Amino acid sequence: MKRYAAFEPAEYVAWERDSALVEEYRATLSRDADRARVIAQLTPEQLLDLYRGLVRNRLTDISLKRMVRQGVISKAWLGTGEEAATIGPVHALRRPGARGDGAPPSGGGGSGSGDGVPTYDGDIAAPMIRNAGACHEMGMPVADILRAYMGTFDSPSHGRDGHCGDLSTGVLPPISNIGDVVPVVTGIALSFRMRGSDAVALTWIGDGSTKAGVTHEAFNFAAVQRAPAIFIIQNNQVALGTRLDQHHVAAGGRGFADWPKAYGMWGGVFDGNNVLDAYALTALAVERCRRGEGPALLVAETFRMGGHATHDEAEARHTFATELFAAWGRRDPIALYEEHLVERGIARAALDAIEAEVEHEVARAEEEALASRHERMPPPASAVDGVYADAGSRSRAH
Repeated sequence: MKRYAAFEPAEYVAWERDSALVEEYRATLSRDADRARVIAQLTPEQLLDLYRGLVRNRLTDISLKRMVRQGVISKAWLGTGEEAATIGPVHALRRPGARGDGAPPSGGGGSGSGDGVPTYDGDIAAPMIRNAGACHEMGMPVADILRAYMGTFDSPSHGRDGHCGDLSTGVLPPISNIGDVVPVVTGIALSFRMRGSDAVALTWIGDGSTKAGVTHEAFNFAAVQRAPAIFIIQNNQVALGTRLDQHHVAAGGRGFADWPKAYGMWGGVFDGNNVLDAYALTALAVERCRRGEGPALLVAETFRMGGHATHDEAEARHTFATELFAAWGRRDPIALYEEHLVERGIARAALDAIEAEVEHEVARAEEEALASRHERMPPPASAVDGVYADAGSRSRAH
């Protein structure tokens, strides 16, 4: 895809094909027979839809970064370099609101409850803020992600929260307190099992969030209850500004690889920069959950190619050695997937056409979101909408 020198990491702007890394990418896909079986079943359309999702994720992040530079929003939390760890897994779910042609979704798998509260009876994705790609891949318009940052009244939260989600498309919004979404997802998954549904709930946990007590409680509860939940530890090597080696000790240097066994869950490790490996292991976990075989704990090994948010890019570069950024920069998940697809016989012209289509989609989303910022900011009276109680309601009750 085209490079954007003002908004992408310098390593990506200067990216050149490394034949050894392309071969490593391909070898990863045949290392495990079960994963290879899943990948072999993907159609050309599904392979291209994964590419479309990666590009949409990257271009949405670039749009957000541009808005920060222009002063439209104050900061943004980006998934640059980690797109495969989001797009691969979410494509393994049922995505009723998803679209593969760049067009806006026709609607999610939910319906109204009669009181204005959206309901949903399919698979659930619960992204961290860095996994916003799950939002648009489940069917949310990109414009809604941008509106959430701007706090417009027509954003999914009606201007209340920059954490983006929409239950009508199966997306549970993130929770700021680290680890707190894990028990929520466990509860949702348990409700699926109790209702006899074969739906699955999926969430991501940062390596920093693994240090929250609530995460461990939820892992244990999910395993004991055999809840159809999939937990992905997204190890991007840093928690805010704390390197992994400063907050995590792993026997034999195995990172989080032993954790599934510790909690009595099925699981495994996937290359978080390889969208097909991410998809395949998650798809196997989904199959197990639908068969009633309990939760899965997966580990994505990846790297954050920027700051915790757009305000601390310089600090991020001081956190790690330049050589580490260079090494992970050569493993751009989009560039490597492009090379893999071309080797499989997909014409670069087809990839260029998808990129142009997504560029148009994101540009249109920007226009819509900016229009909302001018025309659809929350009216002051809406501050008490949806609040459990306010002074006026108490006085009326008396």
